[in-house]
Amino acid sequence: MSKKVIRKVVCGMCNARCRQAVEVESNHAVSVEEDPDYPMQVWPPVKACVRRLAALEFMYNKNRLNYPLKRIGDRGGGRWQQVSWEDAFNDITRKLDVIRKENGAEAVGYTHGTARRVQQEFAIRFFNLFGSPNGIGQANICHGPRAIVGKAVFGSFPYLQVYKECRCSLIWGRAPKESFPGLWYRVREMKKQGVKIIYVDPRYTEEARMADIHLQPRPGTDCALVLSMIHIIISEGLYDKGFVSKWCYGFNQLKERAQEYPPEKVSEITWVPAEKIRSAARMYGTTSPAGLIPGVAIEQLENSAEFIHGMYILPGLTGNIDIPGGEYLPSPHPKAISENEMELSEMLPKVQKEKQLGGDQFRLSGWAGFDLITESQKRTWGKRFGMQYKECLANAPLLYRAIISGTPYPVRALITWGSNPMVTQANTKLVYEALKNLKLYVVLDMWMTPSAELADYVLPVASWLEKPCLWMMHGESDTILAGERAVPTTISGEYDRRDDYVIWRELGIRLGQKEFWPWESLEEAYDYRLAPLGCTFAEFMKKGGSDIPEREYRKYQKIGFATPTRKFELYSTILEKLGYDPLPAYREPSEGPFSQPELLKEYPLILITGKRHMPFYHSEFRQIDSLRNRHPDPMVQIHPETAGKLGIKESDWVWIETATGRVRQKCEFFAGMDPRIVSAQHGWWFPELPGEEPGIHGIWESNINVCINDDPGRCNPILGIWPLRTSLCKVYGCEAD
Repeated sequence: MSKKVIRKVVCGMCNARCRQAVEVESNHAVSVEEDPDYPMQVWPPVKACVRRLAALEFMYNKNRLNYPLKRIGDRGGGRWQQVSWEDAFNDITRKLDVIRKENGAEAVGYTHGTARRVQQEFAIRFFNLFGSPNGIGQANICHGPRAIVGKAVFGSFPYLQVYKECRCSLIWGRAPKESFPGLWYRVREMKKQGVKIIYVDPRYTEEARMADIHLQPRPGTDCALVLSMIHIIISEGLYDKGFVSKWCYGFNQLKERAQEYPPEKVSEITWVPAEKIRSAARMYGTTSPAGLIPGVAIEQLENSAEFIHGMYILPGLTGNIDIPGGEYLPSPHPKAISENEMELSEMLPKVQKEKQLGGDQFRLSGWAGFDLITESQKRTWGKRFGMQYKECLANAPLLYRAIISGTPYPVRALITWGSNPMVTQANTKLVYEALKNLKLYVVLDMWMTPSAELADYVLPVASWLEKPCLWMMHGESDTILAGERAVPTTISGEYDRRDDYVIWRELGIRLGQKEFWPWESLEEAYDYRLAPLGCTFAEFMKKGGSDIPEREYRKYQKIGFATPTRKFELYSTILEKLGYDPLPAYREPSEGPFSQPELLKEYPLILITGKRHMPFYHSEFRQIDSLRNRHPDPMVQIHPETAGKLGIKESDWVWIETATGRVRQKCEFFAGMDPRIVSAQHGWWFPELPGEEPGIHGIWESNINVCINDDPGRCNPILGIWPLRTSLCKVYGCEAD
């Protein structure tokens, strides 16, 4: 009888990165429990987390990909042949090399998802060495925008901070009950301790019921709202005069701009009563320390960059920067080699950087902005702070259009990992056309997704249970989190998978990158990253697998801010140098009730998409029976008054239609929002349906991205973000079709 062992593993079922104690017997995981010894694990919901409870069902699911597959027949025809890893690597690299020689390295693009599933740094390393600047991913509309703007205006990106010292919490565009249960627990604890909570969301949710003040802006008008709060804080003298005079740049210019946004004017724009705007601004401005809890909703607007700038101005004005309970500014680890140093961004030639699709148009999120931000970081910290994979991206709508049209140059190949662009990228019909036009499409995944169904090769990647983890918060923190490999990636007769690192290394070696891949395994690569600490990865795990230093506050008093002026830039000199307005300003959404009154006649409702819903994580886990049974159908929230006028009953299947497309979801009555708004879930596909065309796992049925217009002209002009929360739509019963 084999001996059971316990492996300490970083969970990848969501982005919280809890650590689990995995019991292993005969190379198989037999139980997954919370690691009781992990010092960063402070959220009781982990014990009852429904995703963790499904970990073994996830690991040994009959739908997991087990061997490399090569398409035979037409793309999307659903016919596959099992091949060896060696044959797959050789054929893929041969085709990549031909495309690079014929069309240039920029003709190979890539799409990625969240960093919890993969080692993004090694994928980016491969593409920088290959010479391609054309990477896109969910970071375009999630996490990346806040990081980019934060680093541009005050040189850092404050990770989510919720401390007992906080006395006022401003939660904007985030619904932690559904998106982050651990945070939801901590917010409730804050409320019990008397912390003032301001909640901003167009919907009256459970979080809103708990808040002291709930602001419900019209979707897409958040920037006007935050500028009005700034107006009140300045005009009523609620700002920290000492901090502003010594550490802020551009206060007078900001004061002049803020005068354009009095509460009465902004109330007409946002639908938020003027007195509620005043109350929120006064509460935030007079209660210290105050902290922000922003969410992805704020990053998915046409006015997103300007709003994020304005949001970060709030703690700058009030002095809630790098203090206990405020916006803690993390610092890079002084010794260990971080993820961003492994990306080898310096190896991508300047001539290739200049070919990045959208880099000349959306300059802050391209190489122009990235290099300016990096320059300030290196001067302050001696190294880059943050990762290329989420802060220097091509524009996704332009990439897909280049694949189809060959303009401004042809893009012939695409590699996707940790993502499912047919479900998670806007304008699904366009994405579909682009994928069908590729000469080579390779997908690295654990499941046969709708995107994988259109690939030439599908490579089965290891899950979080099958590979180690060494994480330093994208290179943005001096905290180190590690977890070991629980089970092997290959078990004879059961499966033959590879972790992402091995795949990129094998591809790289075949394409002339051998000297840059000296480590044969992830563990060896992690040995290299930890060598400055005088330990190996195995030794680090024996010491507990984490390094959490004491926090140092007000670091700017010693070194300044990592910006060109060394100050918190209310007026951004980086935006100014890139040719943008250096101050935030509100612009009406290009598609909305005021900008397109004629379209409003046919599509009278405002569509919010991207709503999170447990137990899924974006487009994942619908093939996990225990999770799917909890939430079998896609749901759209409709105000009962609106539904009544349309003859729609609760639980009816309804069409959601925009000028771009239509899908169907199930009606859920929701009275906690303006009757002119509907809120649809995202990420829906149906693994149980056939994968071949035309259905492709039901991709056209309920996937709300079918309805979203990603025209580059609608994208945020600074960051290139396509809007997900301001489309005009109509809703009608399916039987009316």
